[in-house]
Amino acid sequence: MIRNFIAILVGLGVAAVIIALSIRIDSSWIQYDYNINPYAHWQRVINTAVRPDFFIVLLVAGGIASIFGGITTAILVKNAKQAYAILIGILLFLIALTDILKNQNHPTFYEIGIFFVFFPFSWLGGEIVVWIYRKFFKKDIAPHN
Repeated sequence: MIRNFIAILVGLGVAAVIIALSIRIDSSWIQYDYNINPYAHWQRVINTAVRPDFFIVLLVAGGIASIFGGITTAILVKNAKQAYAILIGILLFLIALTDILKNQNHPTFYEIGIFFVFFPFSWLGGEIVVWIYRKFFKKDIAPHN
């Protein structure tokens, strides 16, 4: 149980690092002001991100983060690799949904897109691990086991 909890935290950490690095691609998107709290800073970023490319990158980064977070979690857990990989997608979706509900200036395509990004891509991350285990380690891993 502790191993699974740590695997979830590591998977979320991997996803968070990927997303954080991705939104730094364009330095004009995020201007850092270290005198305010992080939530207020993120709220200002969302409110001033008028170009849709920021949110496109955020969706793509979310997909990549879901894949690698799912892979990391599926590698670290002992059983139910697919289920734990999908759990990463669910948690990332809930974090993004909370952000959308708290900050009202997200474009509609982003609000709809998060559902179609986090779940399938985290599932794909788990599926990659199951495929690798079957192909290279000759271990038969059931999708639910």
